[in-house]
Amino acid sequence: MASGGDGAEASGGRRVLVVGGGIAGLGAAQRLCSHPAAQHLRVLEATACAGGRIRSERRFGGVVEVGAHWIHGPSQGNPVFQLAAEYGLLGEKELSKENQLVETGGHVGLPSVCCTSSGARVSLELVAEMASLFYGLIDQTREFLHATETPVPSVGEYLKKEISQQVTGWTENEETRKLKLAILNTFFHVECCLSGTHSMDLVALAPFGEYTVLPGLDCTFSGGYQELTNCIMASLPKDVMIFNMPVKTIHWNGSFREGTFPGEAFPVLVECEDGSRLPAHHVIVTVPLGFLKEQQNTFFDPPLPAEKAEAIRKIGFGTNNKIFLEFEEPFWEPDCQLIQVVWEDTSPLQDTAPSMQDAWFKKLIGFLVLPPFGSVHVLCGFIAGLESEFMETLSDEEVLLSLTQVLRRVTGNPQLPAPKSVLRSCWHSAPYTRGSYSYVAVGSTGDDIDQLAQPLPVDDSSTQLQILFAGEATHRTFYSTTHGALLSGWREADRLIGLWDLQSQQPRPRL
Repeated sequence: MASGGDGAEASGGRRVLVVGGGIAGLGAAQRLCSHPAAQHLRVLEATACAGGRIRSERRFGGVVEVGAHWIHGPSQGNPVFQLAAEYGLLGEKELSKENQLVETGGHVGLPSVCCTSSGARVSLELVAEMASLFYGLIDQTREFLHATETPVPSVGEYLKKEISQQVTGWTENEETRKLKLAILNTFFHVECCLSGTHSMDLVALAPFGEYTVLPGLDCTFSGGYQELTNCIMASLPKDVMIFNMPVKTIHWNGSFREGTFPGEAFPVLVECEDGSRLPAHHVIVTVPLGFLKEQQNTFFDPPLPAEKAEAIRKIGFGTNNKIFLEFEEPFWEPDCQLIQVVWEDTSPLQDTAPSMQDAWFKKLIGFLVLPPFGSVHVLCGFIAGLESEFMETLSDEEVLLSLTQVLRRVTGNPQLPAPKSVLRSCWHSAPYTRGSYSYVAVGSTGDDIDQLAQPLPVDDSSTQLQILFAGEATHRTFYSTTHGALLSGWREADRLIGLWDLQSQQPRPRL
């Protein structure tokens, strides 16, 4: 096989393939493009557009976010915020110093209105009291990071144990105590949406505090999140992106020859679904963890080392979906921003498993009121877990019917007009995604995230950096976020650039 330096020079640079055109892949490509060694760079995107789990759609007379919604922690330490500011995609309020200094602790703001499933209004003071209890306990769970042992394996079990003790001191009547538990149950569901999990019982307690919350009041893009990925993409040479090119198998640790490069052997060969076979010196894999969980056995040849395969299996990856409802007239107050729904007779302390068909919508945490698009009014519901995945199996009509009934119940208005239309995300069904984002599951730790991020082959200096791994699930402290994904793409690009710079300084062997 030709030596690394000679082969690269013979073909006029390194051949690099990036698998996946989400923000991690685009970030890596943008970084690599500035290096003279990366003259043969291609991004292979399985679908018809870039962005991955960032997906903005023109609907309802405006733009809605089917995927990533907010910049979490928009402040100086957030590269997505910095890039968005650089590209001029944010308004004055989003860029203000005040916004950047707000400490949210990663917690969702309180609702404007809270309704029960029988149409009663819940006092916002009571909601605030339960939010304070719940988020106080969430903050406590982060303190077990450096503890020698944890009292229970999961965040959910810890929260329930502490709440059980609190309940014994409640002095209100039975009805109020039940209502407080039902409100807490909604906060559990909110946390499931944030963590992208079915249940907080699946989220590991010890590493929970490793996730880092940046300061800043979460903000959105007025023109859509995808404006950001479009800007990155526009900065790339025009032939870099290849769309509708799903990868079937990455063959690595070999010596592959290709007619267009006579006399050169490549360590990696990427085989695509359409039969294309693309040789490369390096491949950066940025596909979602959900896809890796499902496809890893056939996606890599030879198979991944046991430790990496195990890390993929152990790290959590769940579903959080959105359901957008369009209304001709709003039934909510003009200043309303968030409608919370509390299902009566539910409690985080009771395990109930009602049939999905009759009760999937009880996992809904409520509805975000989107800014009106002219005369169009849109609510955005959030739902996580197995109920969210079940929702994907229903027709639009079934979802619309169920949520019309829910809204009639919680407003106490059986005559409430049905929404005009529905749009929803279906991230679990998406074949190249298979869910929303990662979390550290019971049985795994941050070490598994680092293991997933390790390049292949492992510790073999003569065949360096054949396959590199990026994506939100490979960032130990910012997993599940767009900024974690972007940083991971930059990390792997810098890893390659470091290797090339090192190689360029080495004396060439005499022939």
